[in-house]
This record gives sequence, C-alpha cells and structure tokens, in this order.
Amino acid sequence: MQGIDILIAEDNPHDLELTLMALKKHNLTNNIHIAKDGEEALDFIFNNPQPSHLKVILLDLKLPKMDGLEVLRRLKADDRTKSIPVVVLTSSQHESDLAESYELGANSYIVKPVRFNAFIKAVSDLGLYWMVMNKVPNE
Repeated sequence: MQGIDILIAEDNPHDLELTLMALKKHNLTNNIHIAKDGEEALDFIFNNPQPSHLKVILLDLKLPKMDGLEVLRRLKADDRTKSIPVVVLTSSQHESDLAESYELGANSYIVKPVRFNAFIKAVSDLGLYWMVMNKVPNE
C-alpha cells in the first residue's frame, strides 16, 4: 500500500473515468488504487500491512459482490481502518442510504451530479480538500 493515497471503489466505468479525469485536473492521480467491487476494496485494504496510510476512500454504495454500506461497516469496525476518511460518492439520493452512511461513520456523502461539468467540479473539489487541505496526524 506504500504510496497509495486514494482508494476508489467504483464499478461504473463511466463514473470511474470522470472521477479520474477530475482528479487528474489537479495532478492527484499518481497514487490511486481502483477496486471494482466491495470485496476487492476490502481485500486491498486488509491485505496490506499499513492500511491507515490511505488519505481517503471514495466509496460507491451500489457495488457488486458487497455493497458500499457493508464495506463502510467493516472499515469503521476495525481499529486499523476506522480513522481513514471515507467519502461516499454515489448516485443514491435515498434518505435511508444517507442516514445509514453517516451512522456507520462516513465522513461525507456526495450525490454524483448528473451533468458532466458539475460532476468534474464536485470530484475535483473533494480531491483537493482530502488530499491537500485536510490535515492528519503524522505516524
């Protein structure tokens, strides 16, 4: 995991491409790992000796094999990963998904904008915040 700053858990190729495009706008794509389903995301995190080195996880809720809420539940229940910021980046506007995400410990909940420019701006802004502006303790 050394050198990986962002984990993107996203199964939609179009949304993934837009997310990477938005992060690339600010040169934030060098240290990214992509997981196409929930199980792959957890395998990547928990099969690394220092999972807490991740600066942020961008987590879609509608993932195959294991949905994003279950991924979030497992991350926040484990002492090694509970402090990693998780931004839910989803198309779901269901109040129940929003409420459960925050109950499980999500740090932010962003509904993917439908319009191209709005999507690029939203992801770009969140990338700058979590990668540049947000401060975490040194380990």
